[in-house]
Amino acid sequence: MPKYDIHFNISERKILLRLVDILAILGMLYLVSSTFAFDYFSVTHENWTWVLVLIIYVTVFGTVFELYDLQKASLQYKVLSNIVLTASITVLFYLLTPFFTPLLPNNRMQIVYFYLAIITALVIWRLIYIQFIASPRFYKKALIIGETSNIETIVDAFKQADPNYKIIGFINCETPLHETVKYQGIPEYDCKDLHHLIAKENVSEIIVASYNAETITAEIYNNLIQLLERGFPIKEYTQAFEDMTYRVPVQFVGKDFYKYFPFSRSNHNKLYLFFHRLFDLLFSFVGLIIGCVFVPFVLLGNLIANKGPLFYYQDRVGKNGKLFSIVKFRTMVVDAEQNGAVWAQKNDVRVTPFGRFLRGSRIDEFPQFLNILKGDMSLIGPRPERPHFVNELSQVIPFYETRHIIRPGLTGWAQVKVRYGSTVEDSLLKLQYDLYYIKHRSFFLDANVIVKTLSTMLFFRGQ
Repeated sequence: MPKYDIHFNISERKILLRLVDILAILGMLYLVSSTFAFDYFSVTHENWTWVLVLIIYVTVFGTVFELYDLQKASLQYKVLSNIVLTASITVLFYLLTPFFTPLLPNNRMQIVYFYLAIITALVIWRLIYIQFIASPRFYKKALIIGETSNIETIVDAFKQADPNYKIIGFINCETPLHETVKYQGIPEYDCKDLHHLIAKENVSEIIVASYNAETITAEIYNNLIQLLERGFPIKEYTQAFEDMTYRVPVQFVGKDFYKYFPFSRSNHNKLYLFFHRLFDLLFSFVGLIIGCVFVPFVLLGNLIANKGPLFYYQDRVGKNGKLFSIVKFRTMVVDAEQNGAVWAQKNDVRVTPFGRFLRGSRIDEFPQFLNILKGDMSLIGPRPERPHFVNELSQVIPFYETRHIIRPGLTGWAQVKVRYGSTVEDSLLKLQYDLYYIKHRSFFLDANVIVKTLSTMLFFRGQ
């Protein structure tokens, strides 16, 4: 068996970041209180609520400002700006909620100490994380066994999902042919070198990525059995893909598709569905009230820079394929599709300058709270698509219409993960995220979508 290198999985790194963020901040505040004349924040048995509220604020705002996005957490310039944003909003909210937090101090230097202590703690810890945890010494090495035709897609997906996950090579499981397709991205090894390769490269796990299990040769099968009996980690590709990327790879699901779609019990849980609908109604009322505040400004902008109707209506496909009419603030020129349905594009010329602002800020979506109140939509779910594109995409993408088993959403897992959907390939990617949401639907995942939606709005990433 190989000597394992130290490696933190994606979930472990996210827990590590959150946990040490809190410990670093509390430790720095204790150090500041011991060194300077700082008594605004103290950790005592009587003041436990102060600590709890601070932990909640740091966790929530850290998520909103992407402190726990592993890709960005490995980039020094990006993480520093996110720390400043997180610390600033955390301190602001902490000062504005004195019912749960300490009363505002008479000496304003106390606030400065508090703010600088949080920033300093986060900066020191995150620089340590980038230097050590996110460095090559903590990479996880894996070996793929599968058909050559699938290797490129697999390698690219894993590389994007986890920069600390290194695929050192692959073994072609197909029976040797006279003319085979070669993949130049990573080295190909022979099956007889499997055990030597694992020991030499300190391989941590094997990923079996065979679309058809019958293609795996007897030699590879026997080697895998031996490794399994010795306790070596062997994972099936679709499960490893789903765990790392948070999406379901439908393009690799075969005739045994039912094994990959044990959909969340929440889809039939009456308690979950009741509270889900209750939150839909509550958020809709709040959203419509906020939307009414924006209406005069949108109306003025529409008269000046977006001449034409204020609203636009369009048929979309809802739950169980039922059609409904969606309502939004108009962002495109009048008669934008007089020649037929066209995919929305990045920097679409049909979008007016004012419409681009409405899309980027997501203000154009506020009228859809009416659709949520009517029950056509939910706050969270797959984005509803137009009938023309549903008919087109369901012909070329497997399981596409599966996304209609729940209500479409104002926001969703796919919307916070990817921005544009202007091609069949983009639609396939979004479907993978939509199916992940349906498969793992829960209160926790819903909360995650809401927080990430706030992040999308704050960073102006609307389509």
